[in-house]
Amino acid sequence: MNISTIATVTVPVSDQERALAFYTGALGFELRTDNPFPMGRWLTVAPKGAESTLLLASWFPDMAPIGGMVLISRDLDELAATLGAHGVAVEGPSDEPWGRQLLFNDPFGNGYAVIQA
Repeated sequence: MNISTIATVTVPVSDQERALAFYTGALGFELRTDNPFPMGRWLTVAPKGAESTLLLASWFPDMAPIGGMVLISRDLDELAATLGAHGVAVEGPSDEPWGRQLLFNDPFGNGYAVIQA
């Protein structure tokens, strides 16, 4: 195959500034790019050291929230406490046959599963 990396996943948001605050504050992601774009800002974030980024895009008002994105954390209990401190409802952490997981939605309805590794 000629494809070696997933570079960017578009995450629909209605307010880029609020999304940036959530992803950098509650999740601790780092800002990768914040450039002018014809329909808003080309605004990407990612966990420190990650190759793939999330594009926080506000120019798709009819795009449904995404679901099923899987993230990895070393400490789900700490993540649950951090998200709770930011007012985010979480489900878990729970022990599942495949390991521990935590579920949450961002402020725009995008759903995430976080597994402990």
